[in-house]
Amino acid sequence: MMVLVLFSVLGLSAQSRIQTDVVTSKVLGRDVNVNVCMPRNFNASEKHYPVLYLLHGLYGNHTDWEARGGVRAVLDELTGTGEAAEMIIVMPCAGDQDVQHVQNGYFNMPGCPYEDFFFQDLIPAMEEKYRCGGAKALRAVAGLSMGGGGSVVYAQRHPDMFSSCYGMSAWLDNQSNQVRQPADQENKLYITAMSVREHSALDFIDNADEKTIEALRGVKWFLDCGDDDGLLQLSVDLFMKMRRKGINCELRVRNGAHTWEYWHTALRLSLPFATRNFEL
Repeated sequence: MMVLVLFSVLGLSAQSRIQTDVVTSKVLGRDVNVNVCMPRNFNASEKHYPVLYLLHGLYGNHTDWEARGGVRAVLDELTGTGEAAEMIIVMPCAGDQDVQHVQNGYFNMPGCPYEDFFFQDLIPAMEEKYRCGGAKALRAVAGLSMGGGGSVVYAQRHPDMFSSCYGMSAWLDNQSNQVRQPADQENKLYITAMSVREHSALDFIDNADEKTIEALRGVKWFLDCGDDDGLLQLSVDLFMKMRRKGINCELRVRNGAHTWEYWHTALRLSLPFATRNFEL
């Protein structure tokens, strides 16, 4: 009995930990909730960690990757097997279930300059407080759906900031209205959908000059989308455009749809991918 209790206590102490933090943003003029996943030995160590910025999707918030994706358990499993490095995972809030009245999205929009917040407020605050990142070689970005598109566009627009990018079921453009825009232009979902169109990851590649293309070659890219996902063609199109420009990119089309079952599996692929591309 004592042995069982001992193993139980050791197992609990070995787990990583999720902490909800708040970033007071001068850019947005408000507080933003952030979930942070810390390795099991964070408090007992002075180690400097790599960091993954993990972005949620439309209708979601900062709690999704733990509540629905099980990020903490996945990180523990993969660090335990050596498939992933110990890392800090930062999961900021960029929306709410009420997409009609609460602004969702990762780009600068009227009254909500979220991209400015991400780079000017969030990254400096997180990397100082949690002893992580500090350079491209120790920083990665990933996300699902709206967050998948956000992660790809962030890495396109800031290739000096990220060693790798993993886009899951990524909402990369809205030209063919993958998310239908309401007729009311004051509707927050309309603004979100328009921001995705205005920040098209596909148009970015089409319009990139050689200097930009060369910078994009310095990022490791991975697109992952289910064969029954309505956004699949966007990932295929982006992959082909990048390939034609000489930008190496991995593409996986696996069995699945736009579901948490798919993204949970994608998470198990994305953490080792980020690890392989950190300079540890």
